[in-house]
Amino acid sequence: MSTIDDTFIAPPCHEQIKTLWQDEHLVIINKPSGLLSLSGKNPQNLDSVHYRLVQRFPGCTLVHRLDFGTSGLMVVARNKAINAALCQQFSQRSVSKTYSALLCGHLDHDNGVIDAAIARDPALFPRMSICALHGKPARSRYRVIERFYRQSETGTRLPVSRVELTPETGRTHQLRIHCQLLGHPILGCDLYGGRLLPGSEQTPRLMLHASTLQFVHPVSKAPLSMHYASPF
Repeated sequence: MSTIDDTFIAPPCHEQIKTLWQDEHLVIINKPSGLLSLSGKNPQNLDSVHYRLVQRFPGCTLVHRLDFGTSGLMVVARNKAINAALCQQFSQRSVSKTYSALLCGHLDHDNGVIDAAIARDPALFPRMSICALHGKPARSRYRVIERFYRQSETGTRLPVSRVELTPETGRTHQLRIHCQLLGHPILGCDLYGGRLLPGSEQTPRLMLHASTLQFVHPVSKAPLSMHYASPF
């Protein structure tokens, strides 16, 4: 989910939302990076996924959200009954999601699990914190797809890992803070330490993309499986 500080002013997002699948009950889209999921309290943050889609699909509601900088797949309900049915699937953890990400550095292991509770801390807002005492259980799996180097402006070769991330729970900022805990923050993450690689230019976006989404259609009961390739 997305947590946006009221003082944050989102720059204009000129990229369009791509509709990948739709029927009279729901819509599956690809959200561009740099677009809010919901309009913020600040009137300057009116533009959002919901603001745009409600023009085309009156009465639609978001079932889940993606962070401002995250791109990728979202399912949107076209009425309240469908929203309730899909929210139940999310709460029962029967929805499967995977993300593509670029992490700073080369991971030591090809795959693994991050199991660390996440808590809200008003002193850290808008960031979350790892807290075994007060946090809610959070679990993520990772799999390394590729280890490579990026060339910096100064000619330095910087290690980067392309990974597949699978959240087994859905806490705010879960993948971002879990990758930081792993010691390899997501490249381009301004909140959890991956904004810049040492000696490199600023990364233009958060390198996190929701690439697959699997759930059961609440009316037809048919399994739906969507994939949208990462743009990076």
